[in-house]
Amino acid sequence: MTGDCSGAAPSPGGRAVSPGGRAAASSPVAWPGLDGAAERRFRLVVLGDVMIEARADLPGVRFADVAADRLAYAPARAVVAGTAVNMARCAAGYFRRVAVLGKIGDDAFTPVIRRELRRMGVRDLLCVEPGAANGVAVMLRDGAEPPARGRGDGRGGPDGRRGVRLLVVDDHGPGRRLTESEVHRAAPAIRRADALFADGYALLAPVSRAALRAAVRIAREAGTLVAFDLVPHDVDRRLPAAEAVPVLEAADVVITEVPTLARLLGLPVPCDASGVRDMLPVLDRMVGGRPLWLLRHGPSSLEDVVAYRREHVLVEYPTGYGPGVRRTGFGDRLAAGELYWWLSLRSSGGVPGRR
Repeated sequence: MTGDCSGAAPSPGGRAVSPGGRAAASSPVAWPGLDGAAERRFRLVVLGDVMIEARADLPGVRFADVAADRLAYAPARAVVAGTAVNMARCAAGYFRRVAVLGKIGDDAFTPVIRRELRRMGVRDLLCVEPGAANGVAVMLRDGAEPPARGRGDGRGGPDGRRGVRLLVVDDHGPGRRLTESEVHRAAPAIRRADALFADGYALLAPVSRAALRAAVRIAREAGTLVAFDLVPHDVDRRLPAAEAVPVLEAADVVITEVPTLARLLGLPVPCDASGVRDMLPVLDRMVGGRPLWLLRHGPSSLEDVVAYRREHVLVEYPTGYGPGVRRTGFGDRLAAGELYWWLSLRSSGGVPGRR
């Protein structure tokens, strides 16, 4: 949900192989990198949540030690955020044209949201629900000290420090009520786009689920590439796999952390890279279609990626995530760079992207 496209640039690297074993491009971390592209190309429509988010870090405070009400003075800010805005903010550094499709409320925050999209240089495809409040999220990160070396989950907070994140999101925001008819009104933009990027939060409510599926159908009929981000990371506790698998099968690209995907499909969570490889043939049997899987794994599920499609590992690369790298927004930076890279490869015939 949170997103920030600033942060230390990861080190380039990677090993790419085509199905026949020929050397291919290096990795999206090496080029175009995770801080934007020298030449902005392609048109992207991002479908997802748009909301106001309050963020604060609490240095010196550990959630585990809070046993009573407490007043804390700490750096805090309110930002226009949500999955669609966070992705679009990063994608604007790569894509020639970016549009955001979602549903927002009708209150004092509405002009603030639209002004921020204009500032970002992003086209506004937002639908407004008259009389409704905009969605709100609150993100707090405590000041827990890093665990001893070799222990803990490795998840870093801002500036690379570890800490526990508490994210509270309005579960009745307007985004859950984006309708099929509203998506169809945005169909011309989806058809003109090179890619549609959507995420799993739309699956969490019946109305927005139908809207997501309509957007995917429009994109596929027009030849627009469909990229899908499998979130939230506890999606397995929020809906059955049967509701998510049809979208995975219809997508051209699926971005997911390996533990998220494994739990959704009822598989054991791999504990290392070898376990990830063992999971690949099972994935082929359980999910139809020919999606390109960008499988993130490692101690915090962000350190490495395996790009896989039906019996073939196309490329493996380190993302550069680690100590000292800001976690907030890293996933969106990585996804934007990856999507630009794969579109570039496809347009040059380097790696097949269309089915």
